[in-house]
Amino acid sequence: MARTANVNFNVLKDDALLIVISGPSGVGKDSVVKALKSREGKFHFVITANTRAPRPDEVEAVDYFFVSKEHFEKMIEQDELAEWAHVYGDYKGVPKSQIETALESGKDVLMRLDVQGAKRIKDLYPFAILIFLIPSNEKEWTDRLQHRADDQGKDLDLDIRITKIKEELAMLDIFDYAVINADSKLEETIDTILAIITAEHHKL
Repeated sequence: MARTANVNFNVLKDDALLIVISGPSGVGKDSVVKALKSREGKFHFVITANTRAPRPDEVEAVDYFFVSKEHFEKMIEQDELAEWAHVYGDYKGVPKSQIETALESGKDVLMRLDVQGAKRIKDLYPFAILIFLIPSNEKEWTDRLQHRADDQGKDLDLDIRITKIKEELAMLDIFDYAVINADSKLEETIDTILAIITAEHHKL
């Protein structure tokens, strides 16, 4: 008669992960998140609040909650935000209620934040996995910024952006992974991020 051993082989992580997609302005964070959304059923996406005007392809309560500065400042006063920042003249931040709802979903939770926001979330949730997106080279990055400025019909102060990215690169040690998001290679970026998430689920 075969002898049975009472051994538990259920060692993989079933708990939902909290994943933050971050990186400098113009690196393509929004494009990456939209592409991840097309992988239906994999993630619960946290929607952040923003006081800037929506871009032509952005949808209220899907891409962001677009609110007035007065409304956002009231949210700050009432301690309704897990993190927030005042960047380039606008506010953006994450409502606490969004994170709580997301963590209860059972799905991996994905957030798109700037570097300061990513640091704040890591402080609040040490188990969060931080992924830093980088362009393949400096010219590609500045071309993206210039294209965005042309689309929005306003001048762009690249000196301010370059100073900002230098500050952000100095904070790379808080991140767990860096992923290149090169032009015309978005699917490669997505495949790399999904591989990271799969690996995290297989960590002991």
